[in-house]
Parts: sequence; C-alpha cells; structure tokens
Amino acid sequence: MKKQLILFRHGKSDWNTETSADHDRPVAKRGVKAAKLMGRLLTLAHRAPDSVVTSSAIRARTTVELAAEAGNWTCPIRVTDDLYEATPAKVLQVMHLEPDATHTLLFSGHEPTWSEMTARLIGGGNIEFPTAAMACIGFEIPCWTSANFGSGTLQWFLRPKFFTEGDFDFA
Repeated sequence: MKKQLILFRHGKSDWNTETSADHDRPVAKRGVKAAKLMGRLLTLAHRAPDSVVTSSAIRARTTVELAAEAGNWTCPIRVTDDLYEATPAKVLQVMHLEPDATHTLLFSGHEPTWSEMTARLIGGGNIEFPTAAMACIGFEIPCWTSANFGSGTLQWFLRPKFFTEGDFDFA
C-alpha cells in the first residue's frame, strides 16, 4: 500500500464533569489508559503515523496527545474544527489536503463519523467503532487527492479491550 489512513476514535468521555458543552467534554480515566496503550501499541508494531490531524474537541485532542506521548511519536499534530461533527465527505476533503510526502496519516475523531467513514472508504459493510479503537485503511494511490470512497482496503482494526499493558514490554 502506498498510503495508510488510521482512524482513531477518542477515548472514553467523562460525563461526570461540570461542562455542558459536548466539545469541551474531557477523557475519563479509562480513556486515558486506553489512549496511552494504543499509542504504545502503534509504536511497537512500527505503525506510528507520519502526520496527525485531530478534531478540536477536548476528548479527541487529549486522546491523540496521550497516545503520541506514550508512543514517542515525533510527527506533527494539527488541530482542526473540520473533524468535529464532520460528515464523511468533509473528512475526505481534509484527507485530500494532506501533503503527498505523508505515508501514514492518523485522524483523531468521533462517532458515528468513523464507522461511516470506514465503511465508505472500503466500499461497504457495518463497522462498530468503540472508544479508543483504531482502523487502518490502505490505499494504492500516489497522492492523498486520489483517495476516494470505495478505493481503500481495511488492513486492520484494533480495540483497546483486546490488549493490556501486561501483554507487551513497554520498557
């Protein structure tokens, strides 16, 4: 595959907070642990991204920042309002803006968009995208502007509940 897109759903939200705004909801303790686990897992699997774009929502930004720190990712992280409450068509537009030098791009965002986006990119199916899960979609394309619905192949799908920190040597 010439390009890979990793869709990373934010970690479990903390609903016991004083904020009433959805955009400002933080990550719960369980979400923090899962975000760190998934960040380390990507690095151990030699799948750390070259570039990250995250929704501006607090829970999505925090999730990707925790994953990047835990996995020692060195890539740039960009924050955008375009991935918050986005449609799959809008996500595709953001994807098309990515520089061609990026091989592995990670988007941090939300449901139901990630389930819909995954299904549309791979040409169909029903996807259940729990919190802190990741889907990797591969494309045989030379540049991100060539990515389109139905042109991707699901390479892997990981849920944090399948792993524990004890499963890996994180030292």
